[in-house]
This record gives sequence, structure tokens and C-alpha cells, in this order.
Amino acid sequence: MSLNTFGHLFRVTTWGESHGPALGTTVDGCPPGIEISEAMIQYWLDKRKPGQNKYTTQRREADQVKILSGVFEGKTTGTPVQLMIENTDQRSKDYGDIIDKFRPGHADITYWQKYGIRDYRGGGRSSARETAARVAAGGLARQVIKMLAPSIKITGFMCQMGPHKINRKNMNLDQIEQNPFWTPDTKAAEDWASYLDGLRKLGSSVGAVIEVVATGVPAGIGAPIYGKLDTDIAAAMMSINAVKGVEIGAGMAAAELTGEANADEIFMGQDGPKYSSNHAGGILGGLSTGQDLVVRFAVKPTSSILTSRKTINKLGKNTEIITKGRHDPCVGIRAVPVGEAMMACVILDHLLLHRGQIGENKGKIGV
Repeated sequence: MSLNTFGHLFRVTTWGESHGPALGTTVDGCPPGIEISEAMIQYWLDKRKPGQNKYTTQRREADQVKILSGVFEGKTTGTPVQLMIENTDQRSKDYGDIIDKFRPGHADITYWQKYGIRDYRGGGRSSARETAARVAAGGLARQVIKMLAPSIKITGFMCQMGPHKINRKNMNLDQIEQNPFWTPDTKAAEDWASYLDGLRKLGSSVGAVIEVVATGVPAGIGAPIYGKLDTDIAAAMMSINAVKGVEIGAGMAAAELTGEANADEIFMGQDGPKYSSNHAGGILGGLSTGQDLVVRFAVKPTSSILTSRKTINKLGKNTEIITKGRHDPCVGIRAVPVGEAMMACVILDHLLLHRGQIGENKGKIGV
């Protein structure tokens, strides 16, 4: 398997499988002198780890991170930072019934078709267990951002579960960490709880939409054509397991707007340009505008369900499949910290590119 790396200057490579002895990440391109510790990274991993409540998989993993290289006396050295997370609660016997069968809606069949071998234990490399490594890398990225651009803040939340959307009039960002669904709408959290309880008891699952917002991003980071900031953000989010769609700003809804409605009018403020709206999602021509970066991504329902589904086996015989084991009834819940981590990695990558090519913005307005 190739292409396990993303990023231009801040390069993240992940490795490991769901039921292997460990997984982790190698981060190359991290600037030297950044204060970092295992506890700093663990803070972010604890938000994603499984088994925290009844609405996530009951697999119990501490997700305890170890720094193996690239750090000396509490600071990065500029050499590759190796982060490892041991797997401690694998239960491979749960997957014995699907060794030769392909789960509909899962990558089982495509992995087999491409490689002729697949790790059926939890899905191996196709499992969302891999995203723990991304969150670890994102924790490191946040520490660098704190030094280079301390005004930047990244916030993710669930804005839809199945057909049920939040009421944006009820949004209170302080409530995001006060409920198991990472949502800013407390009424939606209550409704989702009963909705997901019903699906969970049936052994079913449901999809979700996650929104990630980065505030305080300076204008001008990105590139005009092939290294567009929105291109890299979209690719980063699309690479997360189970993601089936990504939109930035108004996204697909922009197709319904007229030119007048879509235009984010510009005014001069005390500290520079101000905009009347943010249909662009903080990006124009691949470059940040200085507004909030806004991205949403949709995740499909997990295909590991207890309802019998028609499928085939390796011999091409028609059969049926039921997937036992421990699975998230809504993978969107734990995708929130993953989305935040990917946003952090992409923003840092572009901050470093900007610093290398431009240093500071050349075009002054109102001077």
C-alpha cells in the first residue's frame, strides 16, 4: 500500500492496523524548539478514544501515546517525530464469521480486489482506528500553531445526525463538550440521544454531518492553483474513514444562489477589510480571506450492523452477513476530533509554506 502520507512541508505519515500490536504516525517537517509532551498530545486523543459512553463503540482503548523520537528535553529537535499508540483491547474472534465474506458498504471487497489479501480483524488498515494517529499528529500541529499564529482557534461539532439537524439559533459553543455528541445545540443533543438509543438497540447505525471552523486564520495562506487551501482541506477531510462528501462555506447550496446573494460584500474596517457574509467559507481563489474557515463533511453509517444483508464470499457464492463485535452506532461522534486534527495539520502546513515563500503579506490595503 502506498500514499500513507499527506502534507507539503508538515508531512504526516500514519501506520498500523485496527488489531495489530500498535499504530502511530511519523511527522516530518515539524519546526525545532516547540514545547511538546505526551500529556499535551494525550489531551486531544482522550477526546477521540473509544468506549467513553454508550453512544460509541465499547472497545476499551486507553490510546496512550508514546513519543519515540524527535523530542529532547521537552522540545522538538526538527527531526522526525515518531508517535506510537499501542492497541490493548482487540477482540479478533468477533470477526471470525466474516473472514471470507464482504460487508456491503465496507472496503472489505475493494481491499481484496486490489491486494488479494485483507486483514479481516476489524478491517485492518481500512478501520477508523487509524484516525487515532491523525489526532496525535494534530495535537503536535496545534502546539506549533500556538507559536506561529496564536490567534487561530479550531472548533468542530456535529451539526446533523441522520435527518436531524441542529437549530443554529440555539448554538452555544460552550455546550459542545457538555454532551456526548459534540454539538452546540443542547435540544438537538437530547433528541439525538433518544434517536440513537433506538438504533443502537436494533444493532443499526446512522450517518452524520460534522462542521469544523477555524477562526483567526490570517489572510493570504494557500496557493492559487494546485495547492489551494480549500483543495487541501477538502482532501484532508475526504481522507477520513466513512466520509462521503465535503463542502466549504455555502458548499452545494451555492448552486442555488444568484450572484448578488453569493457575493460577500467588502467594507473597510479599523483593522482591514470586513465582509458582510461568508459564503466563501473564508477562502477565495485558494487563498484565505482572513474570515473563518468553514468546512463540513458527511460520514456514512457504519456498515457493521446486526441486520442480515445480502453479499457474496471470496468464492463468488451468494450469501448473507451479520457483523458482530463492538462498533460505533454513529461514527460522526468520534469524527469531530479527527476533523479538528486534520484542519490543524493543513493550516500549519500552509502557514509554513507561506512563511517560506512570502514571509509576510505584500499587498497592503488602506495604507
